[in-house]
Amino acid sequence: MEWIEKSQPVMVTGATGYVAGWIVKELLERGFTVHATVRNPKDTNKTQHLSDLAASSPGTLKLFKVDLLEEGSFAEAMQDCALVYHTASPFTSNYSDPQKELIDPAVNGTRNVLLQASKTSSVKRVVLTSSCAAIYTDASEVAKTPKGILTEEIWNTTASLSHQPYSYSKTLAEKEAWNLVQGQNQWDLVVVNPSFVMGPSLNPKYSTSESIHILRQMTDGTMKMGVPNLAIGVVDVRDLAMAHFEAGMRKQAHGRNIINGSNTSMLEMAQILHRHFGKNHPIPQKALPKWLLMLVGPLINKSITRKFIQNNIGHIWKADNSKSIRELGISYRSLEETMVDSFNAL
Repeated sequence: MEWIEKSQPVMVTGATGYVAGWIVKELLERGFTVHATVRNPKDTNKTQHLSDLAASSPGTLKLFKVDLLEEGSFAEAMQDCALVYHTASPFTSNYSDPQKELIDPAVNGTRNVLLQASKTSSVKRVVLTSSCAAIYTDASEVAKTPKGILTEEIWNTTASLSHQPYSYSKTLAEKEAWNLVQGQNQWDLVVVNPSFVMGPSLNPKYSTSESIHILRQMTDGTMKMGVPNLAIGVVDVRDLAMAHFEAGMRKQAHGRNIINGSNTSMLEMAQILHRHFGKNHPIPQKALPKWLLMLVGPLINKSITRKFIQNNIGHIWKADNSKSIRELGISYRSLEETMVDSFNAL
């Protein structure tokens, strides 16, 4: 007998999201019934690609209207589900009130989903989409870790409302999840901690993903003078969807799981794109000097503070993905394949 039965539906929150779409696709192709929660099921700009996927798959899609911040909103969608994927959480660098736009939806949304899981007797496991941002804030911290590499044991202790509030929101939301799992013994929690997600969007025209936004800026001339030499990890959205799938389906999966395909930088990402598409598109191939970023960064985007630039530009970023390979069976695509496919989808 399978640990998760195909006769039971699987719930995916934030189903119109960049990552969630690929998780839904994987589940539908394997014949599962997916209870997909969305803000507005009637907004076909956001949902049509999911309906199209369902039409050509053996699985079944059911859309449910929910409000992330409303307690009890997930009750109908979660009914009879053995497995819940909670991916819905805001990811943006364009905010005016970080508490209201980042922290509250991330923490309260997680709380509402997990409290509902405790009230829904069919639920055996919740897979939470957290982030490497719950492990670290700035690339400069990597060198200070015990082995110069980020691992699942490390927690972010440096983000705050005023410095990298997105990282702060992911840290608080994941901590809330680990607190809530303690109070019951019906369901267990597996956490997925991806690095920066790239790769083709299933709905590029209407995607609000920060990843797609950055890819556009790299290729439409916005960054033609050069890119910030920002140290980051990158994972392909398709590999991340597979990691979620395995985190739900493998009974032995547990704890936090770093999902990272490449220890890299924005400069290397741009150089790959330039090599393939630079003849016809204004893609940068050199880094902006740090002093110039210090001058113009804060003017372009308020999240690019001088502190952010100091702590992230020109550093080395490294994360240990061996647990995901060993326990979830993930094999990662190359950065080249990810960047080329991302651009072609756009």
